[in-house]
Amino acid sequence: MDVSVVIPLFNERDNLAPLHAELVRVLGAMGREFELLFIDDGSTDGSAEVLRAIAGGDSRVRVIRLARNTGQTAALGCGLHNARGNIVVAIDADGENDPADIPRLITRLEEGYDLVSGWRTARWKGAQLTRRIPSVAANRLISWMTGVRLHDYGCTLKAYRLDLARRLMLYGEMHRFVPAIAAEQGARIAEVEVNFRARRSGSSKYGPGRIIRTFLDLLTVKFLSGYSTRPIQVFGAIGLVVSLLGTAWTAMLVGEKLVFGRQLHNRPALLLAVLLVIVGVQFISIGLIGEMLARTYHESQDKPTYIIKEEF
Repeated sequence: MDVSVVIPLFNERDNLAPLHAELVRVLGAMGREFELLFIDDGSTDGSAEVLRAIAGGDSRVRVIRLARNTGQTAALGCGLHNARGNIVVAIDADGENDPADIPRLITRLEEGYDLVSGWRTARWKGAQLTRRIPSVAANRLISWMTGVRLHDYGCTLKAYRLDLARRLMLYGEMHRFVPAIAAEQGARIAEVEVNFRARRSGSSKYGPGRIIRTFLDLLTVKFLSGYSTRPIQVFGAIGLVVSLLGTAWTAMLVGEKLVFGRQLHNRPALLLAVLLVIVGVQFISIGLIGEMLARTYHESQDKPTYIIKEEF
């Protein structure tokens, strides 16, 4: 098998047949042996029936249905781990990614890269203030924190070498941080400008709540990529800063007591501020340690974050 195209999806019934036709036309013109691997992430709109009909008429189509909706990261991870092609291409099912860009990604991959990521240059045309500026700021923040400089971390359209695809372990909302996770494993990464099209049908699954989850996952990626084997440098630094601040503050209050005779026992605001700092540090620490435990739990047992209900 030369190329596997992984398509994670959730409630994309009306977009599946047009996408299948486009993929078959583009990949067929390349003259390579290929498969189309659809990962149905618990769809409830009849997507499974459409996929069953498509698979029945095309032996190159495989469908994996997950038992419940587990999120795009788990669906993508399932596809990457079950692909058979030497090159694995991931693409969205909503039609926003253009299959015509796949040959260019593969060509760049074969120049010696392990991962080639799409860059949707025209994505926010006409929405410079409300969408483009926040997107640019987010991508720059992620690039700065991870050390992997890309213009578009959120683009699903990517080409992977099979060995890299199978090594990636993804949790939470980490599908958007795949380049950073791959770079941690020594992968060579390139970026290619790709087309962006309006969604054919249905509505976007993204909402404001993802911003918070994405930021928390960014902290996790940064921690796991840089400090998972030396957590004392994180927790020790936080504890040192908090201790120094507490010591300085205590010294100031003692000075006020000795010089001005002010009482310390009637300062509840100070106690509350110190309590909030300590509680905040504890919660961050517990969250990061929990991420490490979850990663160890899944990887040590080779336990996936998804459950396959059916494969046909």
